[in-house]
Amino acid sequence: MAPDRLPDPLAVALAVAGILEGLEVGYLAAGSLASSFHGEPRSTNDVDLVVDLRPAHVTPLLSALGDRYYVNAELVADATRTGASFNLIHLRSAVKVDVFVAGRDSFDVERLRHRTRVRIGPGAGDELWLDSAEHTILRKLEWYRRGGEVSDRQWRDVVGIIRAQGETLDRDRLAHWAPRLGIADLLERARRDGQVPPGR
Repeated sequence: MAPDRLPDPLAVALAVAGILEGLEVGYLAAGSLASSFHGEPRSTNDVDLVVDLRPAHVTPLLSALGDRYYVNAELVADATRTGASFNLIHLRSAVKVDVFVAGRDSFDVERLRHRTRVRIGPGAGDELWLDSAEHTILRKLEWYRRGGEVSDRQWRDVVGIIRAQGETLDRDRLAHWAPRLGIADLLERARRDGQVPPGR
């Protein structure tokens, strides 16, 4: 599905995902797209991707993006070296794609290992790799803490996933990562708000 025919975040996500898959670059869609799939749907005009991008991918990626996207080539190259982030803007729709390079981040490596293939549109090829429900909860709680614990939107996203997924959540994975990410207390609060018992 080309964003030129359907200029919205889902179409742009599918288009960029198709480019990454063509380059054999591992990726997953995260952020509000993932939380809407796993929990409470909400609209967004941005797309978050975690990408296993290496320096060797920079030139072919820029070539594949062509003139349909605004992108800073220097920032892309720098991000692949340092594990930082950069963004793309689809020019026709103005949809922004925030690309987080996995780099040496062990949590991002774990996320890529446990991603899920999902269908997000009616077409046969409307599929992409999505962050797991557990990892979406953990990363959103991290962003909530980093933002001073004031974002109602981030908190609602987390609680919405917990309520929707219930007992299907992998509590061992949550328990493993929450202390390492410094958010164990927030996870317990979110579980209470989502009315999911904290123990097995």
